[in-house]
Formats: sequence, structure tokens, C-alpha cells
Amino acid sequence: MTSTPAPTSPQAPTAAPDPRSDARAPQPLSRLRGALRALAIASCVPYLGIKIAWIFGSRIGIPEGSALLDHRVTMVVANTATVLMDGAVIVLALLLTQAWGRRVKAWLLALPMWFATGLLAPIMMGFPLQLLVGALGGTQRTAADSGREPFLDEWVFGVVYGGFILQGLTLGTLFVLYARDRWSHLWRGRVGGLPTSATLPAQRTAAVAAAVLALFPATLHLVWAFGSTASLNEGRIAERTSDFYVLQANTALFALCAAAGALMLAFRIGRSLPLQVPLALAWVGSGATACWGGWLALGSLATDDDLVDRPTQVMNLSYSVQMIVGMLVVTIGAYFFAERAAAKRRA
Repeated sequence: MTSTPAPTSPQAPTAAPDPRSDARAPQPLSRLRGALRALAIASCVPYLGIKIAWIFGSRIGIPEGSALLDHRVTMVVANTATVLMDGAVIVLALLLTQAWGRRVKAWLLALPMWFATGLLAPIMMGFPLQLLVGALGGTQRTAADSGREPFLDEWVFGVVYGGFILQGLTLGTLFVLYARDRWSHLWRGRVGGLPTSATLPAQRTAAVAAAVLALFPATLHLVWAFGSTASLNEGRIAERTSDFYVLQANTALFALCAAAGALMLAFRIGRSLPLQVPLALAWVGSGATACWGGWLALGSLATDDDLVDRPTQVMNLSYSVQMIVGMLVVTIGAYFFAERAAAKRRA
């Protein structure tokens, strides 16, 4: 007797994961991400160690006669702030590699990452170039040459900036991997395939304004990079070296990148280019331009009464314009992603 197999009840089809979801299930922590997280955290240790030591009165790396020793309270406040800023790198490294990091609101992650990118990218690009130019015979000036006491021991710059570069590389890679998993659907395609949007006229107005304003700091820093002393204070004029010229060219480049990224997004320039190109230019350029403009403006408030070191009005104006340019460009990016995400949800 042949038995007839019992009919099986049909199973409900399994829904495919929505690629547009903003909170996909977290992927297992790979060895690569684990190693990058460990390196990011380890790279913070030298900087945090030095800063904490200074807060508690140590003079490690600070030579006798340094201006850092003149204002104890200001030094403690400034170092406490920078300790918190570098500690944020550790928090971000954990956020980008933990399951709970996928549940963080987009803006709560993107904003500190934008600041981190803006502060670290110019160092990652500028410091190696300064070392290269110096190795090729660039001009150097010691504290004795300028008639001033040294600010810090030379080894401090290598340790601190080396740590910053490692932080930038590891944290940047972790962010790219995280963003690819969570938001890659928002930047697929090419520039020419971008649809129109309700805010496109406003984005184009903001992009033109950012580009026009960016010409001022970009031109000013390029003029300084090629040797002009126009509108520089006496302290900067006396201490110009190849490091100074590299720094000025670096600053001009980031301002131009911010403007270029904004114009490409708003006016669909470079239609055959992947969308990642203008987004990367806008992200890195706006962050570097705004954050370093703000950092230098803040530093100018702490400048002592010595007129030699006080920034000129044109220098302060440049810092302010840099902040405006960066904020305009990042606002364009924020509207771009908000509209793109809304369109993907409706599709």
C-alpha cells in the first residue's frame, strides 16, 4: 500500500529586506572593523596623555619660557576642551562598530563626524606635505631665529599630528563602511541622473553664494602661499617658513573643494561622474573650511595683548567667511540627503 504524503501548508513568502531602510540589521563586527576601532582608540592615547598631564601641571614637551606657561587658567580650560574633543573620537569609533550605533539618529552621528572630518582632513593632508617639503630643502626657522622662546618641543608635533593622521584614517574608514551599510542607497547613481526637487532653486542660490564667498579666503590664502604679506600680522610675517606656505595652499584648496562640490550638486555639473565625487568634495571641503575657520577665530579671542600676534581685521574676516561658506555647503548637503531619503521611502 502506497502512502500518500500529507500536503504541506504553504509558507508565507519571506519579505526581502528593504534596501532603503535606514536601520538595517547590524552586520557582525568583522576583523577589519575591530582592528580599525582598536587603532582609532589607541591613536588617541598619546594626545590624551599629554593633554591630561598638562592639565595637572606637568610641563612635558613644554620648554622653559613658552607662552603656554603664561596663562595657567586659559591653558587648563583649553586643554580640557581638547581632551573632550579627542575623547569624542573614541565614542565615534565605538558607535560605528556597535549594534546600538545603528539606532542613532542620522544627524546625531553625521554632525560630529563632519566636525571630525573638518578638523582632521587638513592635518592628514598638510602635515605629510610639510614634512616632504622640509625634506626637499624647504625653509625652516627656529625660535632663536625669530627672537622668541620655543612654543613646544619638536617631538610633540610629531607625536600629536601622527596620532591625528591615524585617527583620521581609521575613523574615516569606519565611517565609510558604516555609511555604506546604512545609507549607500542615497548616493547611488551619477550626477546627471539627479532629479529636480522643490528646494533646487534655493540650493542653487546657496551654492552660488558659497562659491562667490569662497573666492575671498581662497584667493587670500593663495596670495599668502605665493609669498605676499598683504593683511598678515607681524608675527605671521616674521615666522613664515615652507610650513606656512603649505598650510595656506592647503586652506585655499579645501575652500575651493567645498565650492566645487556645492556647484556640482546644485547645477548637475559633471553629469557622468559618480554621485560620490561631489558629495565627498562638499563633505570634506565644507568641514575643513568651516571648522578651521571657527578654530582660528576662537584662537584669535585668546590672543594676548601683543599687537604683533593679534590677527588683522582681514584675517578675522577670512575666518568668518570660511565658517559661512562651510555652513552654506553643508546645509545644501543636508537638504539633498533629506529629499533623497524621502523620495526613496515614497518609491
